[in-house]
Amino acid sequence: MDPVAERRLRELAARYGFDGAALWKLAALLDALAGDDTAPTPIRDPARAVDAHVADSLSALELDPVREAHRIADLGAGAGFPGAALAAVLPHARVSLLESVGRKAAFLTRAVTAAGLTNVEVVPERVELWDAGHERFDLVTARALAPLAVIAEYAAPLLIHEGWLVAWKGRRSEDEEAAGDRAASLVGLAWREIRRVEPFVAAGERHLHLFQKIAPTPEGFPRRPGMARKRPLGREGGPLAEAAQSPDAALQEGEPASTRDPR
Repeated sequence: MDPVAERRLRELAARYGFDGAALWKLAALLDALAGDDTAPTPIRDPARAVDAHVADSLSALELDPVREAHRIADLGAGAGFPGAALAAVLPHARVSLLESVGRKAAFLTRAVTAAGLTNVEVVPERVELWDAGHERFDLVTARALAPLAVIAEYAAPLLIHEGWLVAWKGRRSEDEEAAGDRAASLVGLAWREIRRVEPFVAAGERHLHLFQKIAPTPEGFPRRPGMARKRPLGREGGPLAEAAQSPDAALQEGEPASTRDPR
């Protein structure tokens, strides 16, 4: 194990209270990143990835709904963070890593196997087409995925009543947050908290956005593939009443670069 990564993992274990078995699984995930040229991230050196990926993922352990989750869906799982990292330290939880890109899903399968994460399944599906995931999860996670309005539409159908969505973001954006709040209200979610976190020294601005499902998600959400990004819900002055009646109405596009986290 890389000595820098090992030291940081031990610090994280002390901070969040996980055991040696979880530490070994996290180390194995870092080794899988470092040893696989197809890993879908530019940050593969364990000495850097331990903070950029693992510490950033584990910052959500500050939230009770994350620590207490039993069924977790990680959207756009990419290189496995936060989903695989949370699976390593929450052995009681079942984690579904949702990744529609074939080469990324193949990497995830190799990494999960190498780390001995028997509580993880890799799901090579688009969230818009994954009907089998509807109303199965008490927690949905999304890191560096999309604007909040898009994430809300993706996540809401997967959540059970009173389940939680946690979205990782960098610097706050008033416009994005307002659109996300309005979109959430259309799909049965309510904003609960924005928690500033410091997963590692010099992490910069990092925030966890927490939403809870308080009402059933209307039929038709998420819309067909691509629509959530092409015509996101929630823009101020947009056709919100129409969107509430017809899930094919909405506006806004793209996530400001300032709100993305490197992955």
